[in-house]
Amino acid sequence: MFYSLSALSFLLTTGAADQAETWATLDSSTRTKLKKTYNAAGIKVIVSAFGSTETPTTSGKDPVAVAKQMASWVKKYGLDGIDVDYEDEGAMNAGNGKAENWLETFTKTLRSQLPQGQYILTHAPLAPWFGTTGYKSGAYLAVDKSVGSMIDWYNVQFYNQNDYTSCDSLLTKSGTTFPKTSLFEIAASGIELNKLVIGKPASSTDASNGFIETGTLATCLLQAKKKNWNAGAMYPHGDSAWITAVRAHAFPAGK
Repeated sequence: MFYSLSALSFLLTTGAADQAETWATLDSSTRTKLKKTYNAAGIKVIVSAFGSTETPTTSGKDPVAVAKQMASWVKKYGLDGIDVDYEDEGAMNAGNGKAENWLETFTKTLRSQLPQGQYILTHAPLAPWFGTTGYKSGAYLAVDKSVGSMIDWYNVQFYNQNDYTSCDSLLTKSGTTFPKTSLFEIAASGIELNKLVIGKPASSTDASNGFIETGTLATCLLQAKKKNWNAGAMYPHGDSAWITAVRAHAFPAGK
């Protein structure tokens, strides 16, 4: 299937910002009407938590308190779920297990507040965090082993890493900087293939690197689908024309 989501960014430990803040300022009637319109079009509306500006583990935030606060926000403002865009690279790179433990506790608490089947709970990890080398405490391989059953899927960030810029490096063999972190290599490490959504920027200005020309990316998705991958794609700032072009071969609209 091709996941149809609209993610409001961002919900921070300090409260809503940007699109999430705008959503919260709407009156209840307007939010309800908008939500019904999205849902009727087959689109779920979720909120994206943290982002690159927050370092919740490094900052010493309590994962239980933050999870309860964010789950309450999701319910209060009538959303379909939450995407955990955790990018605390300092904590993950430390390799002491604190990042993994924080994420595991946070995910367990979120899921206790947002029951599976009623709410969507996804994570958006950096692709290198699924690597079998470089992270002594396991990074997302450890997170998945602990709480992967609670996570609906992973919106994997295959960008900002100076890699994953061809179909080969994206799908079958990543470069030497982050080995074994292409799509099928991650799956070979034990992550369920169809929980791995390919995240790519819609233009060269939407990320520091990792952009693949639209037609090429559409071909990459088709190549992956022919190998039984069916998870879909995630894209920051993609407009309708870009989305239609990217999914044209593997997930044509209306089919």
